[in-house]
Amino acid sequence: MYKELERLKELHLAEQLGRLHRLWRTAADVELIPLGLTHPRWTALWKLLRLGDNVSQKVLADALEIELPSLMRTLGQLEEQAYVKRRCCDNDKRARIVSLTPQGIDILKQIETRIMQIRAELLDGISSQELSEFERVINLISDNALAKLNQATDPFGEK
Repeated sequence: MYKELERLKELHLAEQLGRLHRLWRTAADVELIPLGLTHPRWTALWKLLRLGDNVSQKVLADALEIELPSLMRTLGQLEEQAYVKRRCCDNDKRARIVSLTPQGIDILKQIETRIMQIRAELLDGISSQELSEFERVINLISDNALAKLNQATDPFGEK
């Protein structure tokens, strides 16, 4: 009976983490819709900024953890909005390099302001110490999950 109760608690934690992610994402999306940005669009811009701009579509797709065809649709929409431009890679003509435009940089400033406001509202009432501990625990769970996935993809421990 005790083991079953513990198992249910663990499942409940996973559900809570999933729900937290969905709620946080939805709160951000609602705030950014007036800017004409869907979740895929604003996250692609945000990640492009974080990667340092001028990155290949493949690198950006991998960083966003999405398939390249999905990203290509999003980048097409962002090009229509004049937030990004794509060009052929000098070293590999099959690869496309994605860059922010001046309009893309301007919209990112608006995104950052709104995202930081949402973050402040969602973290209201949480102390710096509590937030640091939460981040430590989340990182530990993530590290454990990655280790488990690495073990599953290489069951014999071979490299």
